[in-house]
Amino acid sequence: MRIYEGSPREDFEEVFRSIGAFIDQRGMKEVLLAEAPDGFIVQGLVAILSNSASEFQGSLVKETLTFLDDDIARFMEEAISRRGQGEPAPDAGEASYYETAFRVLGRYMDEQRPRDVFFFEQEGSFVLRLLPTGSGGNRHILAEFTSEDIADMIARAPTLRYPPAKSGATSAAGR
Repeated sequence: MRIYEGSPREDFEEVFRSIGAFIDQRGMKEVLLAEAPDGFIVQGLVAILSNSASEFQGSLVKETLTFLDDDIARFMEEAISRRGQGEPAPDAGEASYYETAFRVLGRYMDEQRPRDVFFFEQEGSFVLRLLPTGSGGNRHILAEFTSEDIADMIARAPTLRYPPAKSGATSAAGR
C-alpha cells in the first residue's frame, strides 16, 4: 500500500476494516479483493431487490467496485468519526461480518508485511495470496482461513487492542 507508507494509514487492518464496512452496507457476499496500483478492486455477489426494498427476488448479480486511495482515506476517516472514543463496540453480528473479518485478516497481513495482496472468500472461509517484502518476495505465499479460524480471530481481536492494565504498577514518570 504505497500511499499509506509513513502515514497513520499504513496498516492493512484499518484499510480492510473500512472496505469491509462498505461491503457490509452493500450486502455483498462471496467477496474477492485484489490490490491495484491505485487502490483495490472488489468483486462480490449482491442480491437484487424488488420494488419493496425488503423483498428478495431470488437472484444475485456480480458487482465490481474500485476503491481508489482517496476513497479509502475518506472511508477510514468516516469510520474513525463513527467509532467515538475507542470503546469496544457491541457485537453487531452478521451486519458487520466483513468489517470484522477483513480487520482480523488485515492484522494478519500486517504481521506478514506483504507488498501485494489478493484474497477471496466463500461461505466464510478465506484464501489469501501475499507477495512478501524483502528477500522472500520473489514468489507468492498462500494462507487459508476457515470460517472457524476467522471466528476465533475475531473473538481474540479485542484482547489484542486493549491490553489488560497492570494492577499496582506505577510508571517511571509517576515516581
